[in-house]
This record gives sequence, C-alpha cells and structure tokens, in this order.
Amino acid sequence: MAFDYKKEYKTLYQPATKPTVEVVPPMNFVAVRGKGNPNEENGEYKRGIELLYGIAYTIKMSKKGDRCIEGYFDYVVPPLEGLWWTEDGESVYADKSKLCFISMIRLPDFVEREDFDWAFAEATRKKKADFSQVEFFTYNEGSCVQCMHIGSYDDEPAAIAAMQAYAEAQGYAVDLNNNRRHHEIYLSDPRKTAPDKCKTIIRLPIIKNA
Repeated sequence: MAFDYKKEYKTLYQPATKPTVEVVPPMNFVAVRGKGNPNEENGEYKRGIELLYGIAYTIKMSKKGDRCIEGYFDYVVPPLEGLWWTEDGESVYADKSKLCFISMIRLPDFVEREDFDWAFAEATRKKKADFSQVEFFTYNEGSCVQCMHIGSYDDEPAAIAAMQAYAEAQGYAVDLNNNRRHHEIYLSDPRKTAPDKCKTIIRLPIIKNA
C-alpha cells in the first residue's frame, strides 16, 4: 500500500478545527517562489504550481532500485502547501497583489537531493520546459499553532484570530519573521470543491513568552 502522509501523520495533516500547539519537524520540499495575486489567471502562482507538480510526479514515477517497492517510490504525493507574506509587513489578507509566496510539495524522507536533481533534469528533458524556478527546499517550522479551517479562503481571518488568542492563552506569541511564515496546507481542490467545504490547514509560528 502506498505511503500516505495524511493518514500516517494525522496530527499534522488532519488537525482539529480548534487550535492546537504542535512541534513540526524539519521537512524537505519541492518548492517555487513568486509574487502576486494567486487568483490571477496565468500569474506567477498558477504557473509555479504546474512546475511543482511536474517535478513531484517525475520523482514519484522514477525507478530508484533498492529503496523502492517494485522499482518505484511508492507513496501518495502530499498536498500542496504555501508560505505567505508581504514585503511591507501588511496582513496577507489585506491586498493579494502584494503577496509573496513559496509554494511547495513535501518530499518523503527517503527522497534525497540527488533524486530531486535527477528529476529536475529528467523533467526538463522530457517536458521540454523551463524548471529553473523549482528548488529543493528544507523548512524547519518548529513550534506552531495550527487548526483546520473549513470554508472560503476569504473567511480565514476569523480562524487566525482564534489561533492567536489560543496561543496567547498558552503562553506563546506569534513569531512571524523572514524565516518563519504564515503557512497553509490545501487538502481540497478549489476547482472541484464548493468554497464552504474547502479544507485548509493553517499554521502560525510561535515562540514561548519569556
């Protein structure tokens, strides 16, 4: 049976709708950086997503011998994730045209940098596309407050407020900076799911108050 992170690590991929504090271990990702409104047709975000999946599925379908089942990496490609911020420090909900992002798809722990490098070259050769924006990215998230948001992306501020209040009650402060970002994990495909049914994991980095 294919390894599925959503099923094996439920505290990280199937959290409650009420906030909780978690410690997230370092993870490796296929990632792409960009700017602009994610809803913009043919914008950087949507173009970047296509590149991410091109590399992610090339890795999944690659033959890698001893570390694989039947010659292939046997796992379910994890959900799309995103780190979000603005250069001027405004809320990520204020003006979508000012958004900066790192879009990413988690790599299983047994996928190494050499596998990414191989997939990068293979996808470039087979698809005859420019994958130069795609990178091997390690993110060490650490302590965070998280919850499952069910509903429209535009309704997330209420969930954020509840998460901040919960973190403060537990003796933490939100710790957004150049290394720790507003983090979302998308469990629903918005093209196929009604806005009020979309499931999004939201994480905010936190630090213990002195």
